[in-house]
Amino acid sequence: MNSPILEYIYQYTGIDPAYYIFALAFLVIVLIILIIVMLCKSRKLKKRLEAFLEGKDAKSLEDMLLSCMERTDHVDKMNQKIIQDMLVLQNVQGRTYQKMGMVKYDAFREMSGELSYALALLDQQENGFVINSVYANEGNYSYIKEIKKGECQILLSEEEEKALRKARGTE
Repeated sequence: MNSPILEYIYQYTGIDPAYYIFALAFLVIVLIILIIVMLCKSRKLKKRLEAFLEGKDAKSLEDMLLSCMERTDHVDKMNQKIIQDMLVLQNVQGRTYQKMGMVKYDAFREMSGELSYALALLDQQENGFVINSVYANEGNYSYIKEIKKGECQILLSEEEEKALRKARGTE
């Protein structure tokens, strides 16, 4: 060994300095490979950027972004309107009759064809009414009874009770 530095390293560590040189050479080769990989990736990224910006100057790109932002604002406003309309519809729906039960029957023995009927209409809270239409030879008679929370204060006939159970979904 002709170098005082190499002799010092050998005396201090007891390892031949050639191993250090080989390790450093290996690290240099690895770093060169990493630099080549990074250059390839950089070139691919540059090509993608050029393809994106091809035929576009800064002004046209800005116009395109502004147009996208305006459309986004328009869509946001439309979504707000749709949400408001949906809330109104939900409010109206809660007050509409959604449940129905109907029973057809013969009110009198001499009559046939089930021309009489009991019809129950209820909303979400099971408020509504029962209509009983009785058909007879001398005429047609209709009766209505109010329903609150699924119950009636007036005694219901068998057919009216059956129509109410159908409307409530308990039959």
